[in-house]
Amino acid sequence: MSLSLKIVSRMFSVSLLVLTIGILILVIVVRIYIPGKPEPFVDNSGASIAGSISEKIGITIGGVRQGMIIRSKDFHNPVMLYVHGGPAFPNYFLIEKYNPGLEDFFTVCYWEQRGGGLSYSRDIPIETMTFAQLTSDLIEVTNYLRVCFGKDKIYLMAHSGGTPIAIQAVEKSPQLYNAYIGMAQITRQFESERIAYKYLVEQYTAKGNEKVLEELKKYPIPDTDTSFSNFFKSLIRDKAMHELGIGTMRNMKSVFTGVFIPVWTCKAYTLKEKINIWVSKFRFVKRAGFSSELFAMDIPTLVPKLDIPVYFLSGKYDLTVNVDLSKAYLEKLQAPIKGFYSFEKSAHSPLFEEPERMKKILLTDVLNGSNSLADIN
Repeated sequence: MSLSLKIVSRMFSVSLLVLTIGILILVIVVRIYIPGKPEPFVDNSGASIAGSISEKIGITIGGVRQGMIIRSKDFHNPVMLYVHGGPAFPNYFLIEKYNPGLEDFFTVCYWEQRGGGLSYSRDIPIETMTFAQLTSDLIEVTNYLRVCFGKDKIYLMAHSGGTPIAIQAVEKSPQLYNAYIGMAQITRQFESERIAYKYLVEQYTAKGNEKVLEELKKYPIPDTDTSFSNFFKSLIRDKAMHELGIGTMRNMKSVFTGVFIPVWTCKAYTLKEKINIWVSKFRFVKRAGFSSELFAMDIPTLVPKLDIPVYFLSGKYDLTVNVDLSKAYLEKLQAPIKGFYSFEKSAHSPLFEEPERMKKILLTDVLNGSNSLADIN
């Protein structure tokens, strides 16, 4: 072997060794310093606050084991079921990172939907990963919480891909809920994606960014709902949206630093559970046909009326779920009390971007059944 080949071979071996050692150190650090439990609520002396809850549990819902994190500073508080997006891609890691404080006023159940995160199992039939099944699961979780905490009704808050599930549950069983809070409420997601796609092309054309434009051109705007799912699942969609500030958060410019890293540093999950979050994303979220089913939905037609108070919360810069489409739906939706709330500094996640305004809306309007702070009543 020539000297140059020996040097290259040795450098490759050293690089592989360094990478292996780095991975081992990361695994050890994760195992030692991240307990896999949600943080307790403690007072200034470090003692657990009386009446508080912070636990991770698993129960059988819809015939499969499903996980959830339940947290509250006072278990006597009203109960809220938080329905994450995706579907089946939990975002409790963002709750932990940004600490929006829902637990100050509610006993919050962060349910992780079948097939996702704490509820991941290879044994779950992929054909059961449908919006109809998730809606049925949600109602079952609701009834579990009602019995567990002795409540006739609970509050229901959903985000993004969780909103079609939640709003259909409310339409089916309004007697179970005090109010519905839809953050980034989905309406006609196919139209939302078309608007976002055009915006991306316009912005990158103005910037003269041919590299991104070439990637976008691989996904021309189609004539049918289902054929758009490849763009919906593509890496370029998320990357471009975050670069332009219309993605998860206005100031989150990178999916890697904003989403990927926080999953791995979240203290509430064990190493195995963190791995399952990503395994489930690609096993179920990517393969279960959620995107094609979502694009075929017309939520305003499916749910033209709700019999409980309804609150829609949207970021001004949200093109992930188009803010104008959400607003138009709320204007036509029939409900005894309703309100649309704009967040001027937010994109897709006002709960994390403007938590103080969110708290004010929840305390002033939602808990009192009013809409005094709403942009549109």
